[in-house]
Amino acid sequence: MQKTKLKALTKILGQTAFIALITFTMSEITLRIYNKINPSFVFYDSSYNRFRGKPNAPDYDFKLNSQGFKDLEFTVEKPAETYRILGIGDSFAYGVVPYQYNYLTRLEKKLNQSGQKTEVINMGIPGLGPKDYLYLLVNEGLKLNPDRIVLSFYIGNDFLDNSMTAHLRSEEKSYIMALIKSLIKIQSHYQGTFINPVLKYQDNQPTIDDAKYFKNALNQSNMFVRNPQDDMFKGFLDDAVQDLIKIKQIADSQNIPLTIVIIPSEVQVNSQFQQQVKRAFDPNDPNLLDFELPNRMLTERLRQANIDYLDLLPNFIVASKKNRLYKPNDTHWNIAGNSLAAELITQHLESKNNQP
Repeated sequence: MQKTKLKALTKILGQTAFIALITFTMSEITLRIYNKINPSFVFYDSSYNRFRGKPNAPDYDFKLNSQGFKDLEFTVEKPAETYRILGIGDSFAYGVVPYQYNYLTRLEKKLNQSGQKTEVINMGIPGLGPKDYLYLLVNEGLKLNPDRIVLSFYIGNDFLDNSMTAHLRSEEKSYIMALIKSLIKIQSHYQGTFINPVLKYQDNQPTIDDAKYFKNALNQSNMFVRNPQDDMFKGFLDDAVQDLIKIKQIADSQNIPLTIVIIPSEVQVNSQFQQQVKRAFDPNDPNLLDFELPNRMLTERLRQANIDYLDLLPNFIVASKKNRLYKPNDTHWNIAGNSLAAELITQHLESKNNQP
Protein backbone atom coordinates (compact mmCIF):
# COMPACT_ATOMS: atom_id res chain seq x y z
CA MET A 1 0.00 0.00 0.00
CA GLN A 2 2.82 2.36 1.00
CA LYS A 3 4.77 1.50 -2.16
CA THR A 4 1.70 2.20 -4.30
CA LYS A 5 1.25 5.66 -2.77
CA LEU A 6 4.95 6.44 -3.20
CA LYS A 7 4.83 5.32 -6.81
CA ALA A 8 1.76 7.46 -7.46
CA LEU A 9 3.41 10.49 -5.81
CA THR A 10 6.57 10.01 -7.86
CA LYS A 11 4.49 9.83 -11.02
CA ILE A 12 2.65 13.04 -10.13
CA LEU A 13 5.92 14.85 -9.34
CA GLY A 14 7.43 13.67 -12.61
CA GLN A 15 4.41 14.83 -14.59
CA THR A 16 4.46 18.18 -12.78
CA ALA A 17 8.16 18.65 -13.51
CA PHE A 18 7.62 17.74 -17.17
CA ILE A 19 4.72 20.19 -17.49
CA ALA A 20 6.76 22.91 -15.75
CA LEU A 21 9.67 22.31 -18.14
CA ILE A 22 7.41 22.47 -21.19
CA THR A 23 5.72 25.62 -19.82
CA PHE A 24 9.09 27.28 -19.13
CA THR A 25 10.41 26.39 -22.58
CA MET A 26 7.29 27.61 -24.39
CA SER A 27 7.23 30.81 -22.33
CA GLU A 28 10.88 31.45 -23.11
CA ILE A 29 10.26 30.95 -26.83
CA THR A 30 7.17 33.18 -26.71
CA LEU A 31 9.01 35.99 -24.94
CA ARG A 32 11.89 35.81 -27.41
CA ILE A 33 9.50 35.99 -30.35
CA TYR A 34 7.64 38.89 -28.72
CA ASN A 35 10.88 40.78 -28.10
CA LYS A 36 11.91 40.19 -31.70
CA ILE A 37 8.67 41.72 -32.97
CA ASN A 38 8.28 44.37 -30.28
CA PRO A 39 11.55 45.07 -28.39
CA SER A 40 10.77 45.68 -24.74
CA PHE A 41 12.58 47.50 -21.93
CA VAL A 42 12.05 44.40 -19.78
CA PHE A 43 14.95 42.64 -21.49
CA TYR A 44 17.42 45.52 -21.70
CA ASP A 45 19.64 46.91 -18.97
CA SER A 46 19.37 50.55 -17.87
CA SER A 47 22.86 51.07 -16.44
CA TYR A 48 23.46 53.65 -19.19
CA ASN A 49 21.96 56.15 -16.72
CA ARG A 50 25.20 56.14 -14.73
CA PHE A 51 26.40 59.45 -16.26
CA ARG A 52 23.07 60.89 -17.28
CA GLY A 53 22.48 64.57 -16.71
CA LYS A 54 20.52 65.64 -13.66
CA PRO A 55 16.94 66.58 -14.66
CA ASN A 56 16.48 70.35 -14.99
CA ALA A 57 20.14 70.96 -14.08
CA PRO A 58 21.93 74.03 -15.44
CA ASP A 59 24.26 73.52 -18.39
CA TYR A 60 25.99 76.84 -19.03
CA ASP A 61 23.08 79.22 -19.73
CA PHE A 62 20.73 76.35 -20.66
CA LYS A 63 18.63 74.06 -18.48
CA LEU A 64 18.46 70.31 -19.17
CA ASN A 65 14.97 68.96 -19.70
CA SER A 66 13.07 66.94 -17.11
CA GLN A 67 14.62 63.71 -18.40
CA GLY A 68 18.21 64.88 -18.02
CA PHE A 69 18.77 65.34 -21.75
CA LYS A 70 20.47 68.40 -23.21
CA ASP A 71 17.39 69.42 -25.14
CA LEU A 72 14.08 71.17 -24.84
CA GLU A 73 11.10 69.32 -23.41
CA PHE A 74 9.46 66.94 -25.85
CA THR A 75 6.30 64.84 -25.82
CA VAL A 76 6.15 61.08 -26.30
CA GLU A 77 3.48 61.63 -28.91
CA LYS A 78 5.03 63.02 -32.07
CA PRO A 79 3.59 66.41 -33.11
CA ALA A 80 1.49 66.34 -36.26
CA GLU A 81 3.25 66.81 -39.60
CA THR A 82 6.65 66.53 -37.90
CA TYR A 83 9.66 64.52 -39.05
CA ARG A 84 11.24 63.26 -35.82
CA ILE A 85 14.93 62.32 -35.64
CA LEU A 86 16.36 60.51 -32.64
CA GLY A 87 19.95 61.56 -31.87
CA ILE A 88 21.77 58.86 -29.87
CA GLY A 89 25.37 59.11 -28.72
CA ASP A 90 27.79 59.69 -25.87
CA SER A 91 29.44 62.89 -24.63
CA PHE A 92 29.90 64.07 -28.23
CA ALA A 93 26.13 64.13 -28.67
CA TYR A 94 25.71 65.70 -25.25
CA GLY A 95 28.46 68.18 -26.10
CA VAL A 96 30.92 70.32 -24.20
CA VAL A 97 29.60 73.41 -26.01
CA PRO A 98 26.41 75.23 -25.01
CA TYR A 99 23.09 73.91 -26.27
CA GLN A 100 22.68 76.40 -29.10
CA TYR A 101 26.04 75.37 -30.62
CA ASN A 102 25.57 71.60 -30.32
CA TYR A 103 25.62 69.88 -33.72
CA LEU A 104 22.25 68.19 -33.10
CA THR A 105 20.67 71.54 -32.21
CA ARG A 106 22.15 73.05 -35.36
CA LEU A 107 21.07 70.03 -37.39
CA GLU A 108 17.46 70.60 -36.37
CA LYS A 109 17.69 74.27 -37.33
CA LYS A 110 19.22 73.52 -40.73
CA LEU A 111 16.71 70.79 -41.59
CA ASN A 112 13.82 73.08 -40.67
CA GLN A 113 15.16 75.67 -43.10
CA SER A 114 14.49 73.19 -45.92
CA GLY A 115 10.75 73.57 -45.36
CA GLN A 116 9.91 70.30 -43.61
CA LYS A 117 9.03 70.60 -39.94
CA THR A 118 11.75 68.59 -38.19
CA GLU A 119 12.38 67.72 -34.57
CA VAL A 120 15.79 66.37 -33.52
CA ILE A 121 15.72 64.87 -30.03
CA ASN A 122 19.16 64.84 -28.41
CA MET A 123 19.43 61.73 -26.22
CA GLY A 124 23.19 61.98 -25.76
CA ILE A 125 24.51 60.66 -22.45
CA PRO A 126 28.23 60.85 -21.54
CA GLY A 127 30.14 57.62 -21.11
CA LEU A 128 28.00 55.39 -23.33
CA GLY A 129 29.07 52.78 -25.88
CA PRO A 130 27.38 50.68 -28.57
CA LYS A 131 25.63 48.31 -26.17
CA ASP A 132 24.32 51.28 -24.18
CA TYR A 133 23.04 52.85 -27.41
CA LEU A 134 21.08 49.66 -28.05
CA TYR A 135 19.59 49.67 -24.54
CA LEU A 136 18.76 53.38 -24.66
CA LEU A 137 17.00 52.95 -28.01
CA VAL A 138 14.80 50.10 -26.78
CA ASN A 139 14.13 51.52 -23.31
CA GLU A 140 13.37 55.10 -24.28
CA GLY A 141 13.75 55.74 -28.00
CA LEU A 142 11.29 53.47 -29.78
CA LYS A 143 8.26 54.76 -27.89
CA LEU A 144 8.94 58.20 -29.38
CA ASN A 145 8.06 56.86 -32.83
CA PRO A 146 11.05 58.41 -34.64
CA ASP A 147 11.23 58.73 -38.42
CA ARG A 148 15.01 58.29 -38.39
CA ILE A 149 17.78 57.38 -35.94
CA VAL A 150 21.09 59.23 -36.14
CA LEU A 151 23.65 57.39 -34.02
CA SER A 152 26.98 59.09 -33.34
CA PHE A 153 29.91 56.64 -33.11
CA TYR A 154 33.13 58.12 -31.72
CA ILE A 155 36.28 56.41 -32.98
CA GLY A 156 38.23 57.51 -29.89
CA ASN A 157 36.49 55.22 -27.41
CA ASP A 158 33.35 53.54 -28.75
CA PHE A 159 35.28 50.43 -29.77
CA LEU A 160 36.47 49.99 -26.18
CA ASP A 161 33.42 51.13 -24.20
CA ASN A 162 31.59 47.79 -24.24
CA SER A 163 34.56 46.06 -22.66
CA MET A 164 35.31 48.84 -20.18
CA THR A 165 31.73 49.07 -18.89
CA ALA A 166 30.73 45.38 -19.01
CA HIS A 167 30.92 45.08 -15.21
CA LEU A 168 28.29 47.82 -14.85
CA ARG A 169 25.62 45.99 -16.83
CA SER A 170 23.33 43.22 -15.64
CA GLU A 171 22.46 40.94 -18.54
CA GLU A 172 20.07 38.06 -17.98
CA LYS A 173 20.35 35.17 -20.45
CA SER A 174 16.86 33.90 -19.74
CA TYR A 175 14.03 36.13 -20.89
CA ILE A 176 11.71 34.64 -18.25
CA MET A 177 14.15 35.49 -15.48
CA ALA A 178 14.52 39.00 -16.93
CA LEU A 179 10.74 39.39 -16.86
CA ILE A 180 10.48 38.13 -13.27
CA LYS A 181 13.24 40.48 -12.14
CA SER A 182 11.55 43.42 -13.85
CA LEU A 183 8.29 42.64 -12.02
CA ILE A 184 9.79 42.33 -8.56
CA LYS A 185 12.52 44.92 -8.91
CA ILE A 186 11.94 48.23 -7.19
CA GLN A 187 12.70 50.73 -9.92
CA SER A 188 15.27 53.17 -8.59
CA HIS A 189 15.12 56.64 -10.12
CA TYR A 190 18.49 57.88 -11.31
CA GLN A 191 19.71 61.03 -9.59
CA GLY A 192 21.72 62.36 -12.51
CA THR A 193 24.84 64.49 -12.42
CA PHE A 194 25.86 68.07 -13.11
CA ILE A 195 27.96 68.04 -16.29
CA ASN A 196 28.56 71.66 -17.38
CA PRO A 197 27.43 73.67 -14.34
CA VAL A 198 29.51 76.80 -15.08
CA LEU A 199 27.73 79.82 -16.53
CA LYS A 200 30.21 80.84 -19.23
CA TYR A 201 31.66 78.62 -21.95
CA GLN A 202 35.18 79.41 -23.17
CA ASP A 203 35.87 77.92 -26.59
CA ASN A 204 39.65 78.41 -26.40
CA GLN A 205 40.14 77.33 -22.79
CA PRO A 206 42.14 74.05 -22.45
CA THR A 207 40.24 71.38 -20.54
CA ILE A 208 43.28 69.54 -19.14
CA ASP A 209 47.05 70.14 -19.26
CA ASP A 210 49.17 69.30 -22.31
CA ALA A 211 50.95 66.31 -20.79
CA LYS A 212 47.79 64.52 -19.68
CA TYR A 213 46.02 65.09 -23.00
CA PHE A 214 49.01 63.85 -24.98
CA LYS A 215 49.28 60.75 -22.78
CA ASN A 216 45.60 59.96 -23.34
CA ALA A 217 46.01 60.30 -27.11
CA LEU A 218 49.10 58.09 -27.04
CA ASN A 219 47.29 55.37 -25.07
CA GLN A 220 44.43 55.34 -27.59
CA SER A 221 46.76 55.00 -30.57
CA ASN A 222 47.10 51.22 -30.40
CA MET A 223 44.06 51.01 -32.69
CA PHE A 224 46.08 52.69 -35.45
CA VAL A 225 48.89 50.10 -35.55
CA ARG A 226 49.37 48.50 -38.96
CA ASN A 227 49.43 44.69 -38.94
CA PRO A 228 49.20 44.29 -35.14
CA GLN A 229 50.64 41.18 -33.53
CA ASP A 230 47.33 40.24 -31.93
CA ASP A 231 43.62 40.45 -32.77
CA MET A 232 42.66 42.53 -29.73
CA PHE A 233 41.37 45.51 -31.69
CA LYS A 234 39.55 43.24 -34.14
CA GLY A 235 37.77 41.74 -31.14
CA PHE A 236 36.70 45.20 -29.97
CA LEU A 237 35.54 45.98 -33.52
CA ASP A 238 33.51 42.76 -33.74
CA ASP A 239 31.88 43.46 -30.38
CA ALA A 240 30.88 47.01 -31.34
CA VAL A 241 29.60 46.04 -34.78
CA GLN A 242 27.48 43.26 -33.27
CA ASP A 243 25.52 45.86 -31.32
CA LEU A 244 25.25 48.20 -34.29
CA ILE A 245 23.79 45.32 -36.31
CA LYS A 246 21.28 44.63 -33.52
CA ILE A 247 20.27 48.28 -33.59
CA LYS A 248 19.89 48.05 -37.36
CA GLN A 249 17.71 44.94 -37.04
CA ILE A 250 15.45 46.61 -34.47
CA ALA A 251 15.24 49.78 -36.56
CA ASP A 252 14.34 47.73 -39.65
CA SER A 253 11.65 45.85 -37.72
CA GLN A 254 10.06 49.22 -36.90
CA ASN A 255 10.64 50.66 -40.40
CA ILE A 256 12.97 53.34 -39.04
CA PRO A 257 15.97 54.35 -41.21
CA LEU A 258 19.29 54.29 -39.34
CA THR A 259 22.34 56.44 -40.04
CA ILE A 260 25.66 56.00 -38.24
CA VAL A 261 27.74 59.19 -38.01
CA ILE A 262 31.41 58.25 -37.55
CA ILE A 263 33.20 60.86 -35.45
CA PRO A 264 37.01 61.05 -35.73
CA SER A 265 39.36 61.74 -32.85
CA GLU A 266 41.56 64.84 -33.00
CA VAL A 267 44.74 62.89 -33.68
CA GLN A 268 43.13 61.57 -36.86
CA VAL A 269 42.61 65.04 -38.32
CA ASN A 270 45.43 67.14 -36.86
CA SER A 271 48.60 66.41 -38.86
CA GLN A 272 50.90 68.22 -36.44
CA PHE A 273 49.50 66.25 -33.52
CA GLN A 274 49.93 63.04 -35.53
CA GLN A 275 53.65 63.65 -35.96
CA GLN A 276 54.08 64.13 -32.21
CA VAL A 277 52.21 60.89 -31.48
CA LYS A 278 54.18 58.95 -34.12
CA ARG A 279 57.53 60.03 -32.66
CA ALA A 280 56.48 59.13 -29.12
CA PHE A 281 54.76 55.84 -30.05
CA ASP A 282 57.74 54.37 -31.94
CA PRO A 283 60.66 56.67 -32.86
CA ASN A 284 62.14 53.96 -35.09
CA ASP A 285 59.11 53.39 -37.29
CA PRO A 286 57.32 56.56 -38.46
CA ASN A 287 54.98 54.49 -40.65
CA LEU A 288 53.76 52.17 -37.90
CA LEU A 289 50.52 54.07 -37.32
CA ASP A 290 47.74 54.40 -39.87
CA PHE A 291 45.26 56.95 -38.53
CA GLU A 292 42.54 56.01 -41.01
CA LEU A 293 42.69 52.26 -40.33
CA PRO A 294 39.80 51.99 -37.79
CA ASN A 295 37.51 53.93 -40.12
CA ARG A 296 38.25 51.65 -43.06
CA MET A 297 37.64 48.56 -40.95
CA LEU A 298 34.40 49.93 -39.50
CA THR A 299 32.95 51.24 -42.77
CA GLU A 300 33.68 47.94 -44.49
CA ARG A 301 31.66 46.12 -41.84
CA LEU A 302 28.84 48.66 -42.04
CA ARG A 303 28.64 48.23 -45.81
CA GLN A 304 28.48 44.46 -45.38
CA ALA A 305 25.58 44.91 -42.94
CA ASN A 306 23.84 47.38 -45.28
CA ILE A 307 23.98 50.13 -42.64
CA ASP A 308 23.92 53.72 -43.86
CA TYR A 309 26.83 55.77 -42.52
CA LEU A 310 28.55 59.12 -42.81
CA ASP A 311 32.29 59.13 -42.09
CA LEU A 312 33.25 62.68 -41.11
CA LEU A 313 37.00 62.00 -41.24
CA PRO A 314 37.80 63.11 -44.84
CA ASN A 315 36.01 66.45 -44.49
CA PHE A 316 37.43 67.09 -41.05
CA ILE A 317 40.98 66.46 -42.30
CA VAL A 318 40.53 69.10 -44.99
CA ALA A 319 38.80 71.64 -42.72
CA SER A 320 41.32 71.24 -39.89
CA LYS A 321 44.07 72.64 -42.11
CA LYS A 322 42.37 76.04 -41.85
CA ASN A 323 40.42 75.94 -38.59
CA ARG A 324 40.73 74.32 -35.19
CA LEU A 325 37.79 71.92 -34.78
CA TYR A 326 38.40 70.55 -31.28
CA LYS A 327 38.41 72.34 -27.97
CA PRO A 328 42.04 72.69 -26.73
CA ASN A 329 43.23 69.61 -24.85
CA ASP A 330 39.77 68.09 -25.11
CA THR A 331 38.57 65.13 -27.16
CA HIS A 332 35.36 66.98 -28.10
CA TRP A 333 34.55 69.47 -30.83
CA ASN A 334 34.60 73.18 -30.26
CA ILE A 335 31.93 75.45 -31.77
CA ALA A 336 33.49 75.26 -35.25
CA GLY A 337 33.63 71.45 -35.13
CA ASN A 338 29.98 71.22 -34.14
CA SER A 339 29.04 73.62 -36.93
CA LEU A 340 30.90 71.61 -39.58
CA ALA A 341 29.38 68.33 -38.34
CA ALA A 342 25.87 69.78 -38.51
CA GLU A 343 26.46 70.95 -42.08
CA LEU A 344 27.80 67.57 -43.23
CA ILE A 345 25.03 65.57 -41.52
CA THR A 346 22.41 67.88 -43.01
CA GLN A 347 23.80 67.32 -46.51
CA HIS A 348 23.87 63.56 -45.98
CA LEU A 349 20.31 63.31 -44.65
CA GLU A 350 18.91 65.58 -47.34
CA SER A 351 20.56 63.43 -49.99
CA LYS A 352 18.98 60.33 -48.43
CA ASN A 353 15.55 61.98 -48.32
CA ASN A 354 15.82 63.02 -51.97
CA GLN A 355 16.63 59.53 -53.18
CA PRO A 356 13.85 57.96 -55.31
